[in-house]
Amino acid sequence: MNAHDTTSTAVLEQLGRRSADTRRRILFTGATIVTMDPDLGVLDRGDLLVEGDTIAAVGPGPITGDAVVVDATGTILTPGFVDTHRHAWETQLRRIMPDVDDLGAYVTTTLAGHATVYRPQDMYVGTRLAALTAIDSGITTMLDFSHNSRTRAHSDAAIQALLDTGIRGVHASMGPHFGTWDRQWPADLTRLKEQYFSSDDQLLTLRMATLATAEIAGPVLAYGPEHARAARELGIGVSVDAVFGKASSDAVLGWAAAGVLGPDLTLIHATGLTPEAWRAMGESGTTVALAPTSDAQIGLETAIPAVDEALSVGIRPGLSIDVEVALASDMFTQMRTLHAIQRMRAVNAVYATDRSPSRRITTRDVLDFATLQGARTNGLAGVTGSLTPGKKADLLVIRAEDLNNMPLNDPIGTVVLGSDARNISAVLVDGVPRKWNGQVLDVDLPALRDQVRASREYVLNTPAPRPDVIARRR
Repeated sequence: MNAHDTTSTAVLEQLGRRSADTRRRILFTGATIVTMDPDLGVLDRGDLLVEGDTIAAVGPGPITGDAVVVDATGTILTPGFVDTHRHAWETQLRRIMPDVDDLGAYVTTTLAGHATVYRPQDMYVGTRLAALTAIDSGITTMLDFSHNSRTRAHSDAAIQALLDTGIRGVHASMGPHFGTWDRQWPADLTRLKEQYFSSDDQLLTLRMATLATAEIAGPVLAYGPEHARAARELGIGVSVDAVFGKASSDAVLGWAAAGVLGPDLTLIHATGLTPEAWRAMGESGTTVALAPTSDAQIGLETAIPAVDEALSVGIRPGLSIDVEVALASDMFTQMRTLHAIQRMRAVNAVYATDRSPSRRITTRDVLDFATLQGARTNGLAGVTGSLTPGKKADLLVIRAEDLNNMPLNDPIGTVVLGSDARNISAVLVDGVPRKWNGQVLDVDLPALRDQVRASREYVLNTPAPRPDVIARRR
């Protein structure tokens, strides 16, 4: 697993031979372990034991017992990253509009245009590509905000794509903004839960996805007491997108008065909200998913990720990718963007106003947002997000002796500021290797390329309904 280890293929073969053993043990030895567990901290040279799908032990070593042993000397072990909001179905259109100027341009081109011609197979291809890319870059949990559920088959295809990649997936289902659809949402959530999410101990979980207000797509998709009641009856959380500005601030205060804020609710972006709205969110324990590159690059409301506002009311946010049609697809970019923007704001405020220095977030903060807080935001705090014994074995092995990382001085700084997908030697999800020796496993890349290209060509070359027809169908 490092510059001196020549047994990676042999180890993978050993793991394959034991794959049927539900208590298969994998022992990583000699690694620098960044647990993100407040009680365990960072181990300069430690061992980590995986038993089946669970982290069985973490310590300074040696941990002994019958196991497939991986010499992880010269590497950093971390929890897998957690993406709290990505529109995965769009992925075959990634970077098609890299210089998009505002939200309106994205909505018009993607949601009112390309989305309206998507078939179930296009949902599958986009979602699978997003999940595989997430695994490659160290994201072991991805919330797919699937807001193009035109039919039951569209939802089924998106869920099947998550299942087929082996990622820890959260399917957040919502009806589409524009165009023709079956109006099966949100009633179809009951079927989805019974068919795909009957167990509490499985890789996939279900959430309801909604919008903050009726401005973009009408009242059917806007969060309120009725949606909150339906979600609570199903025992699922709710993720609310497009939360920004005065209209969303007023909506938040209305939700507070109606008693539908709380820890099972995630507000996405939360940009440009009023102090009153933030106080209501903090007091209720509502969670927040920031999208640092989306806010800044697309220019959502103030264009400033609301990390200071969240922290000021006691909310430690999760991080998310958002839309690959215009943005990067990895968590390293989100961490670095947020780290730079917040520290720039803190320094600039002092320079401009001669005030006392405000607190600057640290690399540990943003790694916490990308792991443990992301898991909490997705309703999975007890499952993943830290290398804590008893949690599921979702972890990364990052080479610390690669050209761009050596010598290893500060492991958290190296993960956040130095590393990228090329340094990730291995990714385990639920104890199963999904990337090994730098390669994503169980993927036929030539076949995948053909599927992605065929789907893209269909979507781009199929005329979307005229805007006046879309307006009549909303």
